[in-house]
Amino acid sequence: MEEQNENQINIELSEEMAEGVYANLAIITHSTSEFVLDFIRVMPGVPKAKVKSRVILTPEHAKRLLSALEDNVEKFEAANGRIKVDNGQGGAPGFPMNFGGPIGQA
Repeated sequence: MEEQNENQINIELSEEMAEGVYANLAIITHSTSEFVLDFIRVMPGVPKAKVKSRVILTPEHAKRLLSALEDNVEKFEAANGRIKVDNGQGGAPGFPMNFGGPIGQA
């Protein structure tokens, strides 16, 4: 009889889910009992954007996600070099709402 590792979980990923959803903006909110991560796709020249995916986490899972992201960013940067994040103004990173190009006009 084979031994089953109690720490393993069998995860199924459908073809549709494997395609993923592109998002270029995340908005994070929280309450005393949960963190809500909204992933949004913003398009140049379009004033309205839709939430493409929402993930709701417990505070403990949010902390685990933060740790996993930090670990993966460190590994990525070790292999590929530092990820540059700059708002072009020498300050804190921001989101370029015009994507760095001219604002579209009709």
